[in-house]
Amino acid sequence: MPGTLVAMPGVLPEGEPVPRDGSLPATARRAVGARGFGVYVHVPFCASRCGYCDFNTYTASELGGGASRETYADSVLAELELAARVLGDSPPPRVDTVFVGGGTPTLLPSDDLARILDGIDRVWGLAADAEVTTEANPESVGPESLKTLRAAGYTRISLGMQSAAPGVLAVLDRRHSAGRATAAALEARDAGFEHVNLDLIYGTPGETAEDFAASLAQVVDAGVDHVSAYALIVEDGTRLAARMRRGELPYPSDDVAADRYLAAEAALGEAGFSWYEVSNWARSAAARCRHNLLYWTGADWWGLGPGAHSHVGGVRWWNVKHPSAYAARLAEGASPALAREQLTADEQHMEDVMLRVRLASGLPLDVLDSAGRAGAERARDAGLLDDGAYARGLVVLTLRGRLLADAVVRDLLP
Repeated sequence: MPGTLVAMPGVLPEGEPVPRDGSLPATARRAVGARGFGVYVHVPFCASRCGYCDFNTYTASELGGGASRETYADSVLAELELAARVLGDSPPPRVDTVFVGGGTPTLLPSDDLARILDGIDRVWGLAADAEVTTEANPESVGPESLKTLRAAGYTRISLGMQSAAPGVLAVLDRRHSAGRATAAALEARDAGFEHVNLDLIYGTPGETAEDFAASLAQVVDAGVDHVSAYALIVEDGTRLAARMRRGELPYPSDDVAADRYLAAEAALGEAGFSWYEVSNWARSAAARCRHNLLYWTGADWWGLGPGAHSHVGGVRWWNVKHPSAYAARLAEGASPALAREQLTADEQHMEDVMLRVRLASGLPLDVLDSAGRAGAERARDAGLLDDGAYARGLVVLTLRGRLLADAVVRDLLP
C-alpha cells in the first residue's frame, strides 16, 4: 500500500564506528552537494505522545537530566559547528533546503528556531531561493508565532492535521480539535508563508468513508498548496499496537486503505492537485517539497539532532537517540554520531530504484539490468506502468500501480 509514515526508526540500525571527530572519507567529501544539499533538524520534544507514534520523541517526563528545551538550540548549533569542521574545505556550494521536523519543532521558542536557521546560513549559506520548512502541531502555533517564523526566513510549514473527525483524532491520541489544523493553515497563509502542507492519516480503526471525505473537503477548503496522505502503520511498542493486541481496536484493513487512497486521488485531483510522489500531492511544481525530493533523488543532507540521519557522498550515519546523550557528546567536543555505513554501488542502486519509482517523474529504464527491465515489462503488461512514459524510456506508475508500488519495486529488483 502507498503511504507509510517516515521518520527516525524506534530502533537505530547497527553500523561501523564513527571517528570521535566525525571525520568523513575524502571520497565522500569530494563532491558534496553536487546533486543538491539539504539540512534536516530534528526537534525531539512533544507535549504528549500520540498513540501511533514510534518516532524519536520525548515528553518532559521522559527527558531526564542533561537535556532541556531551553538549551536545545545551543546543542544543535554545536553540532553545526562540528559539521562545518568535518566538511572543512569541501563545503556544499549552498544549502538548497532546510527541514525542521520532530517531534513538535514549534514547542521551541520561535526565536530559537530563528537562531538555528541563522546558524545554518552563517556556516554554509542559504541559497537565495532556499526552501525552509518547519513541521508544527496545529495547537502549537498561532498568528504571532507564525509571523515570527516567517520573518526569520521560514517559507513553508507542514501541519499535522491527520483527520477532521473527532473520533479518529481520539483514537490517534491527537490533542488538537477537529477544526484547528485548517484554522492554523489559514493563519500561516495570513502570516505570509508561501507554501502550506497538511498531513493526513487514513485507515485508522473506526474511520468511515464519510470521515475521510470530510477531512479531504476541509483540506481543500483551507486553500493549502500541498497535501501528504499516509496509510496508518501500526508500530510495535506503541499504545495503538497494545490496544490492538488486547482486542480493543481492529487492525487496519488493506482494502480500506486502498479505498481511502483512491478517494484522496479523486478529491485532490478534482481540486487541482497532482501527485508527484505516491503519498504527496501539490497544486504546482513550485509547491512540491524540495527537501523530500532531495531524499528521493539521492542528494546529500546533514541531519542535526538526536536520532537524525545524514547522507554525504554515499556515507550514511545516525546520531545517538536520547537528547541527554546527544548534548553530552557535543559538550565533550565529540561527534554525536552513533554509527555509519558506506553504501555499496548495489545498495545505492537498490535505494535509487525504490525511491524514484514512487515519483511521478519516474525512473529511467536504462538504469535497470536485464532482469529489472523484464520485470518492468511485466508490470507494464499488467497495467501497473504508464504506456506513454514506458515508450519514452521511463518507469511511471499508473494509479493502480501506485496501490501496488511495493510489488512493482520487488519486480524491478529481482
